[in-house]
Amino acid sequence: MEAVFDDVNGVDSVESGYSGGKTENPTFGAICSGMTGHAEVVRITFDPAVVSYSELLEIFFAIHNPTTLNRQGNDTGTHYRSVIFYHSDSQCEAAQQAIRAVDSEGAWPDKVVTQVAPAGVFYMAEAYHQKYFAHHTSLPYCQFVVSAKVQKFREKFAGLHK
Repeated sequence: MEAVFDDVNGVDSVESGYSGGKTENPTFGAICSGMTGHAEVVRITFDPAVVSYSELLEIFFAIHNPTTLNRQGNDTGTHYRSVIFYHSDSQCEAAQQAIRAVDSEGAWPDKVVTQVAPAGVFYMAEAYHQKYFAHHTSLPYCQFVVSAKVQKFREKFAGLHK
């Protein structure tokens, strides 16, 4: 997600981290255990005069599979769940509306299982997680998984690309 949203015109910053759990200051190892309840997330700061929240939601639903519970590709566990943490009632409604639209369009063969929940505490991921794709483009995961998401974004949302 981070590499794609870093590429969106109007996005000022994207930070990788953890949210939605019960443990204070979790580490990547701890969240991977499934015991903390956190999801791996990105915190996006954007200029709504350049890119709307609805456009960010559209990108979100296009670049990952929101229909697989606790899974993204080969990555499994509750920390890989599809979730949107909202900061206002209007963001909550926009997220729910986006889910209804994705389901009604039939963009995916199954129904969306993305959770929509109020934002809680956001914990920054470790430094090596920040700008991961930019620093590790030669790794197989980045070449096959992340690059495909970035390419899909650039093709589908050419007008929003930096």
